[in-house]
Amino acid sequence: MELLATLNTEYGSIPFSKINESDYKPAFKQAIDLVQKEVQDIIDLKDAPTFKNTIEALEYSGMPLERISNIFFNLQAADTNENIDAIAQEVAPWLSELSNDIILNQSLFERIKLVYENRAEYDLNPEEKTLLEHTYKSFIRNGALLNSDEKKTLRAIDKELSTATLKFSENVLADTNAYELHLTDPEDLKGLPSSIQEAAKELAKEQGKEGWIFTLHYPSYVPFVTYADNRRLREKMSLAYGKRGFQNNKNNNESLVKKIASLRHQRAVLLGYDSHAHFVLEERMAKSPEAVYSFLENLRDKSYQAATKELQELQEFSGSDFKLQKWDSAYYAEKLKHEKLDFNDELLKPYFELHAVVQGAFSLAEELFAIKFIETDELDTYHPEVKTYTVEDAKGNHLGLFYADFFPRPGKRNGAWMTQYQAQYRLNGEHIRPHVAIVCNFSRPTATIPSLLTFQEVTTLFHEFGHALHGLLANTTYPGMSGTSVYWDFVELPSQLMENWCYEEEMLARFAKHYQTGETLPKKFIDKIKLSRQFLEAMATVRQLGFSFLDMAWHSQDPRAVTDLKKFENEQFKTTQLFDDVPENAMSTSFSHLFEGGYAAGYYSYKWSEVLDADAFSYFKEKGLFNKDIAKKLQDNILSKGGTEDPEILYERFRGRKAKLEALLERAGFKSVQG
Repeated sequence: MELLATLNTEYGSIPFSKINESDYKPAFKQAIDLVQKEVQDIIDLKDAPTFKNTIEALEYSGMPLERISNIFFNLQAADTNENIDAIAQEVAPWLSELSNDIILNQSLFERIKLVYENRAEYDLNPEEKTLLEHTYKSFIRNGALLNSDEKKTLRAIDKELSTATLKFSENVLADTNAYELHLTDPEDLKGLPSSIQEAAKELAKEQGKEGWIFTLHYPSYVPFVTYADNRRLREKMSLAYGKRGFQNNKNNNESLVKKIASLRHQRAVLLGYDSHAHFVLEERMAKSPEAVYSFLENLRDKSYQAATKELQELQEFSGSDFKLQKWDSAYYAEKLKHEKLDFNDELLKPYFELHAVVQGAFSLAEELFAIKFIETDELDTYHPEVKTYTVEDAKGNHLGLFYADFFPRPGKRNGAWMTQYQAQYRLNGEHIRPHVAIVCNFSRPTATIPSLLTFQEVTTLFHEFGHALHGLLANTTYPGMSGTSVYWDFVELPSQLMENWCYEEEMLARFAKHYQTGETLPKKFIDKIKLSRQFLEAMATVRQLGFSFLDMAWHSQDPRAVTDLKKFENEQFKTTQLFDDVPENAMSTSFSHLFEGGYAAGYYSYKWSEVLDADAFSYFKEKGLFNKDIAKKLQDNILSKGGTEDPEILYERFRGRKAKLEALLERAGFKSVQG
């Protein structure tokens, strides 16, 4: 079975085409059995527990299961189907039960506890100290000190959570895929760019229909609500998007949201914490809900007044006799940007051909970190559209594999993300290099036009590429410490940092060239791109803060008291609301970051990391955009270190001091309202 066998492929790459869906369940079962045996072997050791025979042995246990899980769940996000989803529902409780079998094993914990209590006797380096502390605390934080009845309760909660979060994700995807706007009247297309019309026409043709089809997938939905002149149709699309998981159908997520949030709360209380947020934030840079609320309220105070002024300007600009609603925001914002800055995304898109943007990101990595991305067709993939690359350092040494999956399809969830199929680590004298992937949803090429990106999509690509660099440049011993295995409010630093180069003329000159003429993006557009960074930035900030407040509300108190999800949301959005509420829409029911992904009690981390990335980029601006000495400090102290040390220590080592808020306020245009 390819999933369990030692891979003899080049670089140990995944032989996707040789894996059958029927392989997964038996592979999971065998790999779980193997983990249980490895753990039992540690417990049965006659020798006294040591760092090597207990902590290190546990860290390296379960590698085949890790590989199988990476493959399966990455594919479920990027290329799923009903059968894969059904397997996931069956397998998730197995993995939850295994995790609890390990974490709640008293004999194993006693060995770990002995090593931890005698840690002063070991000559441990910083990474080993972190691993020991992390291992000990993870057992404590996951129930090692509970009595037998409490452990049973914890197991039941975790089993329920594993299936509930999967079901949430499936429901969002199902509602996303179920809706389409089928247009046959050319009048309804007014305002839409020709490239968007062509893509919609091709989609209709694929379905054997006349006219044009628009969907709720980002490359279709976002341009439609941004450019379509027909306000009624913009409203229709916007309402459909906001209804996902909030309709009277089998995909309704209201009860699941409350169930997931309540289970998390019960779990945290069982473990001795006041709430899920208290539990989560103990292992974050922020440390406590109080610190998060203070951070969010501080930013809100600095941005809300500016946001209301921006909205007023948008209202006046629209010249409308109606009050602007959320389906008007992107439409009039784009027109206002065109008037104020004399450009729009459609003017820029011909300069951002996907392949050229990718090469631009590669050139930045080569300039800063002396690494090369070499495209190859020798690696197997899970879908024909996936591009594959080998990565080398300046001496030609192999650094890892890079997969890029750029276009939407029915089996792929919305958004963009970075993931890995294999972590970087060292074992028995061998240095295992990482296999990372970025997954996006950009506009497909058509018969006559290549894939052209909006500027926002350009920054999205650089963002995910920053995560990929964090994985590829990892240089640690243990897989659990490697790459992006860091605090969630630190993990966005490398990704958001990379976005900054997209606004710089020297960088844009490398890749922003007209796909037909080869003309470099004119300087007047570059100047306007820089200005656009502050365009309606207060509104964008307040919107994101609203999501963060909603997240904290679900997770910093007992959510079982919530009887009306919609009413609860409205209460949380009170201090950040800019547009009128839409009764038939909800946010939580499709908020995958919170109820599927790992951002529960952590959505604030995007803004928290912005403070870090703005401060870090100001260092490059001060010393030189492509300064190799600063880049080396970034690589040596952050990108290569993963989670081996406290992120505050790593950042201060890179920057020479703590991060300051001033750089973010200045970049966002809020500095004048500092209080």
